Amino acid sequence: MRTTDGVRIEAVHTSCAQGHADTAIVVAHGFTGSADRPAVRRAAGVFAQYAGVITFSFRGHGKSGGRSTVGDREVLDLAAAVEWARSLGYERVVTVGFSMGGSVVLRHAATHRGSTAGRTEAVAAVSAPARWYYRGTAPMRRVHWLITRRAGRLVGRLGFATRIHSEDWDPVPLSPVEAVPLIAPTPLLIVHGDRDPYFPVDHPRMLAAAGPARLWLEAGMGHAENAAGDELLGRIADWLIAARPAA
Repeated sequence: MRTTDGVRIEAVHTSCAQGHADTAIVVAHGFTGSADRPAVRRAAGVFAQYAGVITFSFRGHGKSGGRSTVGDREVLDLAAAVEWARSLGYERVVTVGFSMGGSVVLRHAATHRGSTAGRTEAVAAVSAPARWYYRGTAPMRRVHWLITRRAGRLVGRLGFATRIHSEDWDPVPLSPVEAVPLIAPTPLLIVHGDRDPYFPVDHPRMLAAAGPARLWLEAGMGHAENAAGDELLGRIADWLIAARPAA
């Protein structure tokens, strides 16, 4: 795929094994992930039992071009994946994002609600931050070192196969919590683990309080796609398929 700003994006289509062949679930992975990561492939395998699945690698990740902007221009990558799903003939396209991908699905739903090809019929954000620049946990302080320091970006490239943009955001993009009120009437699900080492539970509660949303706080769950078990992934798929705008 190519984004509207010309970045080449790696994407994979998995046909529905059974269930709702008219629906596509577009999966947005977390920071340093990719379409080839085992946790993403596992999630795609579970989702394919319910619907068609599109996985892709954000810019700067995997085999995609460009450099990661850590949630800013990644909205364009997701928009390209949603539009590809529609071009394949899917009547309903829904999105699920993990961690950084969770922030992206929220901002995409808020900014593409009126788009014909780019809109999504339901959104699930898993382990997503509510606000930018959060450094309240040790894992997030390490993430900020990876992003903001030259040595960190080198580690990102060599150790995590993630190429990170060196420039600061300008302007600062709409935050996830600011995006939530703009998503309605598109159904929104917020999923978060009560043992998430990156973002404590005030993040999902802030997101859910910002607009119409369903909140699932999962007991014992850690962070993002690596911590999401098959049972939870199945519940998310069920919710995405059944969700409809409120009358």
